[in-house]
Amino acid sequence: MKKALLFGALALAGVMALPATSALAKKAAGAVAALDTDDDGTVDLKEINKSATDLFASLETDADGTVDFKEMKGRVSKKDFKTADPDNDGTLSKDEFLTMVSTLFKDADPDNDGTLDAKELASKKGKALLRVTR
Repeated sequence: MKKALLFGALALAGVMALPATSALAKKAAGAVAALDTDDDGTVDLKEINKSATDLFASLETDADGTVDFKEMKGRVSKKDFKTADPDNDGTLSKDEFLTMVSTLFKDADPDNDGTLDAKELASKKGKALLRVTR
């Protein structure tokens, strides 16, 4: 009887976890679909850079060719922003921004195949990359 109750409780817990997992998978798959311009089911650095360049243009609100921490709107931590700002001028040029994006891409690509699938984009590092590309 106890085994049956335990099995039932575990089965119910598994079923209740499915919607959250499914929602996460759908969100990651949506990110792939939105970024995957060549429709190969993955996202490569060229596709990420295109999206990041578009985001940079929309974040860069004061027309000075750079984004400062405030313009980033919480997409990165102060520490990560400072790391991405090698000249310590308090802003990121487009090149500095794209270098940061490239580093985040490599971090999110643990199999080093040069592409990201939905599972990789759903990871913690994948989510960090998405924050600076969409």
